[in-house]
Amino acid sequence: MQTDPAVTGDGASPEVLALAKVVARLRAEVADLEGLAAASAIVERAKGVLMAREGFSADEAYEALVREAGLRARTLMEQCWITLGGIRPRPAAPSLAPSVAGAGAAPGGSDPDGLDPDDPDGDGSVSGSVSGSVSGAVLGSACGSVFDSVFRSDRYLTGRHGVSGPRVVLADLAAALAGARSPGDTAEILHEALRGPLGVDGVMIYVDESGRLGLVGHAGIDESLAAQWRDIPPFTGVAAREAITSGEPRWLEDMERDAERYQLIGPAARWRTRAWIPLLGEGPTVGAIGFLRTLPTPFGDADRAMLQQAVRLCGGALRALERSGAGPADEEVAAVQKILDALPGSTILLSPLRSPDGAVEDFRVDAAAPGSVDVAGRRGKELVGRRILETYPTVAGTPLWQGYVEALATGTVYEGEPFEYQEVTAGVPGTSVYSVRATRLGGRLVVSWIRHDTSERENGRVATMARLGNLGWAEWNLTTDTIEWSEQVYAIFGRVPEQGPVPLEELPRYVVPDDLPTLAGAVQRLLGEGAPVDQPFRIATAAGVRHLRIVAEAETDADGTPVEVHGFFQDLSPLRDAELALLESERSVLVQRGMLQAERTIAAGLRHALLPVPEQSIELVGLRVDIAYVPSDSGVNVGGDWYSAIELPDGNALFVVGDVAGHGLEAVGTMAQLRFTAKGMIITGSALPDAMSRLNALLMHTAAGASATTATMIMMRYRPSARLLSWVRAGHLPPLLVRDGEARFLPLPEGSLLGASFDSVYMEETLQLEPGDHLLLYTDGLVEVPGEDIGDGLVRLGEAAASAMGGGAPEPLAELLSALHPAQRDDLCVLDIHLPRPTGDRAGG
Repeated sequence: MQTDPAVTGDGASPEVLALAKVVARLRAEVADLEGLAAASAIVERAKGVLMAREGFSADEAYEALVREAGLRARTLMEQCWITLGGIRPRPAAPSLAPSVAGAGAAPGGSDPDGLDPDDPDGDGSVSGSVSGSVSGAVLGSACGSVFDSVFRSDRYLTGRHGVSGPRVVLADLAAALAGARSPGDTAEILHEALRGPLGVDGVMIYVDESGRLGLVGHAGIDESLAAQWRDIPPFTGVAAREAITSGEPRWLEDMERDAERYQLIGPAARWRTRAWIPLLGEGPTVGAIGFLRTLPTPFGDADRAMLQQAVRLCGGALRALERSGAGPADEEVAAVQKILDALPGSTILLSPLRSPDGAVEDFRVDAAAPGSVDVAGRRGKELVGRRILETYPTVAGTPLWQGYVEALATGTVYEGEPFEYQEVTAGVPGTSVYSVRATRLGGRLVVSWIRHDTSERENGRVATMARLGNLGWAEWNLTTDTIEWSEQVYAIFGRVPEQGPVPLEELPRYVVPDDLPTLAGAVQRLLGEGAPVDQPFRIATAAGVRHLRIVAEAETDADGTPVEVHGFFQDLSPLRDAELALLESERSVLVQRGMLQAERTIAAGLRHALLPVPEQSIELVGLRVDIAYVPSDSGVNVGGDWYSAIELPDGNALFVVGDVAGHGLEAVGTMAQLRFTAKGMIITGSALPDAMSRLNALLMHTAAGASATTATMIMMRYRPSARLLSWVRAGHLPPLLVRDGEARFLPLPEGSLLGASFDSVYMEETLQLEPGDHLLLYTDGLVEVPGEDIGDGLVRLGEAAASAMGGGAPEPLAELLSALHPAQRDDLCVLDIHLPRPTGDRAGG
C-alpha cells in the first residue's frame, strides 16, 4: 500500500513543504512586527512628548532621548518609559477611564500639557514611571486603541487651540503614527488627528516619482476623485509640485484667485482653504502632503505651525515605510521597470527567493508592466512586492511552477499549455484560462501571460448586444466571392445556417420591388465608388414583410478597387410597427381634438348667445348686481354653469344660479332648458318650491330616455317693498351674506340636487336684507381645489369676502376674485347682490 507523501512529515511533497515554510515565515514575521510595533510606538510617543514640550524636530527628539539615556546609563527604552512617566495622566475615552470635568486642565498649577515642571528631565517617582509605562504599553501595542482612546476622547475634542490643544495633539499624533503600516494609514491618522482641532476634511499624500506625482495615501477624499488625481504628469500649475520643488509650503486661501494660478483638485466650492506642505526626506524633498478644509477662514500662524510640525512627524514614518517596501532593489530592476513601463500587455519580473541551501522557495514580483492584470483584478504596481506562493498558493506543484524553476535553472524558455486558475475574491470564485511564457534574464525570470477567457467574454457580450439590438454583421469578400453572416442575420432573413448566406446576386429576390431601385443604386455606389451605405429597405419572408437597414463600407486595394465589404443588417420591424401605431394614435388624437374643439366653439357660441355677461353692474329693483363668469383655463369642453337675474312683471326680481353636471353641448343644452323653464314658471306665478319640483321632474323625465343628467341650483325671489328674499335650493352650495364687515353662510333648507330622485322635497327660506348687505350666489368653481376638502375652500371664501365686501372697495367682486385666485379646474359663476345704503350715508358702499 502506497503512503500519501502529504501525510507524513518526512515524505511530504515539495509543494506542501514549500507552503508550510511560507506559513511559518509569515507567522514569524507577524510576531516580529507586533513586537516592533509595540517598541516603536513607545519610542515615537516619547519623541512626540519632547517635540510638543521642547519644540524639537523628530530627529532632534530622538537624539535627545539617546543622549539622555547615555548620560544616565539607561537603555533607550528605559529613557522612553521615564519620559512618558513624566506626563500627568489625562482622561481617556469613556470605555478606558472615568470622565473628568475640565478635561485638559492640569491640577495643582502644573504645566497645562500635563508635563511636570518640577521634573523636566523625566526623573519622576516610581509610581509616575509605572503609570507612564502602562499608558505607553496600551498605546504602543494596538493602533486601534490609539484611535479609540486618543482621537475620540473628550480631552481631544476640547476647543481649537486651547491651552493644551496643539501640544497634546502632536504628542498623540506621534504615538499614533507608530502604528501606520502604509501611507494610507498615515493619511487616515492625520485626518483623524487634525479634523477636530484644525477642521481638516481631506488629506492627500503625494510622492515624486521621477517627475510625476503619485498619490500613495488619502483620507476624506472620494474614491472617484482620488482615481482621477492618482497620477499627475510633470506639468506646471500644481500646488503640490511647487511645494516639492521649492521646499516651501503653499497656502491656498482665496479660491477665486488661486484657481487662476493652480489646477485645483476637486471643486473650489467644496474645499475653501488648502495647504500643501513639502515632505522632507534624508536628502531632497520626496513628496508633499495636502490638507483640504471646507473652512473659508485663512490658516492662522498657529494652524500653519501645527500642520508643518505634523508633516515633520510623518517624514520618519513614511521613510521607514519606503525602506521596508518592495520597490526596485537595485539598478537592474529599475532598468527593467523602465522597459516594462513602455510595454503593452501583462509582463512581470520575478526574483527567486532561496532557502539557506540554495533551493528556490518562492518568487517575488519586483517589476510589472502597467497593463499587467491577474485573476483578482490587481494591476501594475499592485503586483510589485507580491510573492507567487503567498498570492497564488494553488500554483505550487503545478507544471507552471516546475516550468518557472526549470527556466531559471537551465535558461530554457518555458511556454506552457493553456490552463485554468481559480481565485476566490470577496467570496466569489473567479476562474480564468491563461497561457504563460517565462524566460530567464540574469538571475531572474521575465514572465508574460495571455488571458484567453477575456476574448470569449467579449464575444459573448457582442452576441448579446446583437441579439438585443436585433442586428447582425455580414462580410463579403469580392475577390473570392465568399460571404459570411453572423447568426442574427440568418434570423433576420428567416433562414437556417445550413442554407448559408444569400449571395449578392440573389438578394433582390427578397427585396420588396418598390425598394429595389433605391437599394440597387446604393449597392452600385458601394461597389463602384467605395461610398458607404446606410439604407433602409424591406424584404419579404415567410413571417411577413420586414423593415431592415443595411450599413456597410468597402475596403479597397492600392488601386482603389473594393475588395471586401463589411457591414451589418438591423431589423427595424418592431420599431417601424411602433412608429406606425404612434402615427395612427396621433392621427386619432388630432381628429378627436378637432371634434372637441369644434364642439367647444359651438358650445361657447351658444352659451354666449344664451347667457350674455354684462361688462358693468346692473341696477335691478333697487339692487346693484355684479356678475362674473370665468370659463376654465384648461381642456376643450364647455361647462354648464349659468345664472339669471331679471325683473318680474309684478315688480319683483328673480335670481338663479345653477350648475349642470358634465361638459360640452349636452351640458349647455340642459343649462338652456333649465334656465328658460325656470324663468317661465316663475313669471307665470309658480311658487319657488313648486317650480323646483317641476324642474326636478323635467330632468328625471329627460334622463329616462338618455344618459342621466343632474344639476344643482339656487333660486331666489326678491320683494323690494319689504326687502325680503325668499329662496330654495337643490343641492347647491349655501349663499354667503356679508353684513357690517362680517361674513356668514345662510342655513341650508332641505332640497337634493335635480335629477336625482322623484321623491325630492324642496323647502323655502326667507331673508330680510339690510342696507349695505352683500349676498353672494356662486358655483363650486370658486371654492373647489383639487385634493382639498371643500370646507377649506368655503372658509377661505368667507375670509376673502369679509375683506373685499366690507372694506368699501369700488369693485368688491373683482377684488374678491383677485384675492381667491381660483384653481380654475372648472367654470365659475358669481352673482354679487348688493343693497346700497341710502344716499349720504358715509358708511355706504
